[in-house]
Amino acid sequence: MPEYLKKFAEPFGYLDFARFGPVSEPVRRVLLREADRLHRHGWDALESLDADTAAAARTAGGLLGCAPHEIAFVGSTSHGLFAAAHAVGAGAGAVGGARNAGGAASGGTAGGPAPEGTVLVARNDFPGAVYPWLRAADNGGLAVRQLEGPVTADLVREHLDDRVRAVAVCAVDAATGYRAPLAAIKELIGPDRILVVDAVQALGAVEFAADAADVLAAGGQKWLRAGWGAAVLMVRDRIADRIGPGLSGWSGVVDPIDAPAHPCPPRPGAVAHTLTNPDGPAVAALGAALALVREEGAGRIEARIGEVLGGLLAAARAAGAETGGGPTADAPYGSWRGAGDPAALGSGIARLRLPGADPVAVHRALTDAGLATTLRAGWIRLSPHASTDPGTAELLGGTLAHVRRGARTA
Repeated sequence: MPEYLKKFAEPFGYLDFARFGPVSEPVRRVLLREADRLHRHGWDALESLDADTAAAARTAGGLLGCAPHEIAFVGSTSHGLFAAAHAVGAGAGAVGGARNAGGAASGGTAGGPAPEGTVLVARNDFPGAVYPWLRAADNGGLAVRQLEGPVTADLVREHLDDRVRAVAVCAVDAATGYRAPLAAIKELIGPDRILVVDAVQALGAVEFAADAADVLAAGGQKWLRAGWGAAVLMVRDRIADRIGPGLSGWSGVVDPIDAPAHPCPPRPGAVAHTLTNPDGPAVAALGAALALVREEGAGRIEARIGEVLGGLLAAARAAGAETGGGPTADAPYGSWRGAGDPAALGSGIARLRLPGADPVAVHRALTDAGLATTLRAGWIRLSPHASTDPGTAELLGGTLAHVRRGARTA
């Protein structure tokens, strides 16, 4: 791991990888190389970019346990999820105005026929994982049944009926760090229903059951530390015949330029669900980031993140903070799982709050001390990476203790 850690140079006190991960040295070199290539070359640069894209697909396939043709690259996690929502809806043969499962219209033509099926989506997931399904429903896709609370197998079981065609879930919740039991959910819903996974808060940070996902999307700007502009879109062959072209554009069809008529048949593999060619330099950077994870090992990276996060939480508790999430799986985070759940160790995300103190003031104090965190719903989110300096815990604990003393004397 020492050689791996030398590849990063984020500022001391940076604890916000769930928002953005400063890129690695290999990614920086790739971006500079690609910029120079585009500066000095013409169309021949496209051949090199195509080779980089193919290499990135092989690397992503190796990490996710799929064939390279089951990987495509899109602009963002949201792009991938919108493609998934429309593809699953198209495969279900949904037409007319879609309605939420509770009966309220979510869009479409008033009085139109209901879509042929429902998708289960967690209401409190990050909005980027919810809105693709709502907008697809507005355009005649699957009806959306919104679930309350973290997505567990038991919760899915309560809502499973003959109309459910798909379940959409975040592998790791962006606010709390809850790691969904993907394998248990997939086993429950079976091969005839589609499991769509937003993995942007998991890929590059923790090991997770990627083999359970039928469709998966993950951008590179967070834990993968690849910057913006490219995301992995995985679509497994096992469900390819049960989804439609959805948002597919010219890049997703066979021979679109010389075709005598349109639409053309879809290309085989995940590329069938792309709008256009991806951002080549961004994909090359993402490929370098994925290769770094594969070389070091996701398990080793997760273990290091857990060690750093554990130190931060211990320092926070010593200063009087209430914490949730992290490797200790303390309540309320741990209370979401049953005994023996392999996900009980949490993820790279945890949160804290200081009883009796204004969370806005606490967040401001942390920022003034040089600690980068995110404030959400009264909790301060911590999301360190393997390269986070363990000495950050001392600064966190000292700052919280100072704020707590001030709150007591105010």
